Amino acid sequence: MSRCLINHETVKSFIEKCMVAVGTKEHHARSLAEVLVEGDHRGHYSHGLNRMDMYVKDIKSGICAKDGEPVVEKESASTALVDGKNLLGPVVGNFCMSLAMKKAKEVGVGWVVAHGSNHYGIAGYYAMQALKDNMIGMSFTNTSPLVVPTRAKECTIGTNPISVAAPAKDGDSFVLDMATSAVALGKVELHDRRGDVIPEGWGCDAQGKLTTNPKEVLNGGGLVPIGGSEATGGYKGYGLGMMVEVFCGILAGANYSNNVRTWKVTDKVANLGQCFVAINPENFAPGFPDRMTDLLSIQRGLDPADPDAPVLVAGDPERTNMKKCQKSGGISYHISVVNYMNDCAQKLGVSPLLPTDKIDSS
Repeated sequence: MSRCLINHETVKSFIEKCMVAVGTKEHHARSLAEVLVEGDHRGHYSHGLNRMDMYVKDIKSGICAKDGEPVVEKESASTALVDGKNLLGPVVGNFCMSLAMKKAKEVGVGWVVAHGSNHYGIAGYYAMQALKDNMIGMSFTNTSPLVVPTRAKECTIGTNPISVAAPAKDGDSFVLDMATSAVALGKVELHDRRGDVIPEGWGCDAQGKLTTNPKEVLNGGGLVPIGGSEATGGYKGYGLGMMVEVFCGILAGANYSNNVRTWKVTDKVANLGQCFVAINPENFAPGFPDRMTDLLSIQRGLDPADPDAPVLVAGDPERTNMKKCQKSGGISYHISVVNYMNDCAQKLGVSPLLPTDKIDSS
């Protein structure tokens, strides 16, 4: 398939210009561009440039605010409640994570929750910010209801991602960044477009029964939690999704469960709830980075079941993708995504467009 190799800064500049063209403040547009490109850089293409048009639509329609800054409504030495003022999710996320880290430096732990936020890209982007100060970072968000709880037939829980980042020695780290659904909705959509069946355990039909037909998942059914059916532990994924909802929608006083607007339907303000945590290991047992390095080494040093598939830890696949980008000199995008976003930019009067001349067929 044809792919375009595009420099990181070129993509960032392109996204910024498109967002500014619909009235976004320059520094807000930059915050969004940075998290989207980082998503692509790490190999999470479903949460990068591919989503730019959604943010453009949110600002252009007025359903997402373009003026103002997040505001602290209530705080203590280690906690804060933030009103995101319906701004772009990355603007809210950066504000909250920065505040959580400041508190962690001062008292050991910072726990910040926000209401009035919007889609913020990859959760790991915020958790990883703590690594720069040798701290543990965590980030959670609720989302539109796309997941059917165990034993149910209706979507009332979001994909509700969890991210935890912990520093080891010499720049190494553990970076968990995962949805609490068995799979992302985009993967089901991709199989549907191809006319392929999906693996059992990804989604269910309108009656709550597991199905391998993507159309049944997309039309009346829904995703299932990590674990799949009740027999294979799906209730555990369901519980994790609920935990994220407790930290986000409930604790922050934001929308929650099926009160959150339907995915891609911008008929009302999203009012997502989000949670950001920073923990300073210096306030606990000494030698945290050494033990983290040992923990990672134990797993990576295991004899693999398949000699061609070494044992990895969370964050390793992303590191591999980033090294590939560095070696090739840019991020590899599918030509259809680049063409679609260029069409979007042309309608906004933005130039220059993303280059399509560097083609990598693989």
